[in-house]
Amino acid sequence: MTELTKHFAVIGNPIHHSLSPQIHKAFAKEAGISIDYEAVLSPLDQLQETIKTLMTQKFNGANVTLPFKKEAYVLSNKHSHQASIAEAVNTLEFKDHEIIGHNTDGIGLVRDLEQNLHIHLANQKILLIGAGGAAEGVIYSMLEKEPSELTLTNRTIEKSNMIQNKMYAHARSFNVNLNVIEIAKLPDHYFDVIINATSASLSDADLGIDNKVFHAKCLAYDMMYGKETSFLKQAKSQSASSSDGLGMLVEQAAEAFFIWHQVKPQTKSVIHLLRSN
Repeated sequence: MTELTKHFAVIGNPIHHSLSPQIHKAFAKEAGISIDYEAVLSPLDQLQETIKTLMTQKFNGANVTLPFKKEAYVLSNKHSHQASIAEAVNTLEFKDHEIIGHNTDGIGLVRDLEQNLHIHLANQKILLIGAGGAAEGVIYSMLEKEPSELTLTNRTIEKSNMIQNKMYAHARSFNVNLNVIEIAKLPDHYFDVIINATSASLSDADLGIDNKVFHAKCLAYDMMYGKETSFLKQAKSQSASSSDGLGMLVEQAAEAFFIWHQVKPQTKSVIHLLRSN
């Protein structure tokens, strides 16, 4: 490696499955930028030590994945607007001994929906399933697109109420009707876009959604990628369009790449490459 090579990593636990090294190396090759990008397994209680080690080794930045996004927010000295709202960080910049935290998940989701899947979110009725970090990381970016309604649901309805309370002022500023509805009481044939942001897809657990919520004119989107989940199977059985979250993964990585290098990479060729593997 030369002095001009910049060093990056993705930190997680587990991390062996991560596609981030492949994605960022593909972006860098296309842009003619020399980088070194590796996957780093951090012990669950040692994220701070892991980040400190990377900074000591003159790394320029890092991506952060499960289960460290909330902790990375706490450890950052400064935050982007998106990270401040989500209170979660998936992209770190190391500058002058400071840690700057960003969150590119919402931008990644919106770009995948609008640019790759051609779903324009303005005036759409959206259902967001889940009330954890994944949901919190994307809700502001969806509100920015000014859907007519954004409905939150989760098996623990109290968590959805907490997100609604937190996001109420933002929803009102974007003139978006923000609702919370119990899963068992979701209306039939109502939503244009249905997004699964739960961890249920990791275990292929059933979400308990009535088949009638899905219909031929809606898109069912699962943030999970790499397998056909129970959520996507159910949606397809009701003739809904469907997509996994691979495009979101690539698009959020592209925004992180731009933060680090001030270069916007092309994403469609990388998405196609990963889908063909």
